[in-house]
Amino acid sequence: MDPSTHVLFVEDDPEIGALVADFLRQSGFRVTLAQDGARMEQAMAGDAVDLLILDIMLPKEDGLSLCRRVRASGNLPVIMLTARGGEIDRIVGLEMGADDYLTKPFSTHELLARIRALLRRAQYVPPQAHSGRRTVLTFSDWRLDLVARRLYTADGTRVPLTGGEFELLVAFCEHANKVLTREQLLEFTRGRAPAAVDRSVDIQVSRLRRKIEKDARDPVLIQTVRSGGYVFTGEVGFE
Repeated sequence: MDPSTHVLFVEDDPEIGALVADFLRQSGFRVTLAQDGARMEQAMAGDAVDLLILDIMLPKEDGLSLCRRVRASGNLPVIMLTARGGEIDRIVGLEMGADDYLTKPFSTHELLARIRALLRRAQYVPPQAHSGRRTVLTFSDWRLDLVARRLYTADGTRVPLTGGEFELLVAFCEHANKVLTREQLLEFTRGRAPAAVDRSVDIQVSRLRRKIEKDARDPVLIQTVRSGGYVFTGEVGFE
């Protein structure tokens, strides 16, 4: 891992913060600790951050609110930490734009694996880009730039996507008109099998629909297949 890769960990428990920070530094990362939202903003204003780890339970302003504000200003990869059994927190965290989540107590090795996977996705350049061809996918009135990881409308307006939404849209485009199960989508976008109860794909699909469908309540591009999963009906081309 590039030693310049900067992880900002927002955690008000000093013992957890020190333990995780030491482990990540030993794993090759540069780590900054912040105990609350104000210190998080100070750290981000003073240095570029490559990935943000946010605990939900924070003093003054909780992690969900901080995640929403961070996501409104850019596509910084975000991992949320939730309390044991906090399914509602996980769902809301994903709705706020988090890319992944872990439930406390968690394994530092699993956190490391999630960080590395998320950074790989954020930095990934598709093989086609090296040849200078097929770096933009088109469907309906949309253009998806695989290199810049950006989505544009027909008139060139950029529509912000989280890392998870981008990966999900790429997976749909690469498997257009094929029924994809939730398990397949989770493997395509996160490279891991789902937990026994994992609604993250449904949440990401819902968020993506609100961005690319004319009417998210009556979706045309991303259709639900009963007892099957989802199918992307767009006609995909390349530029």
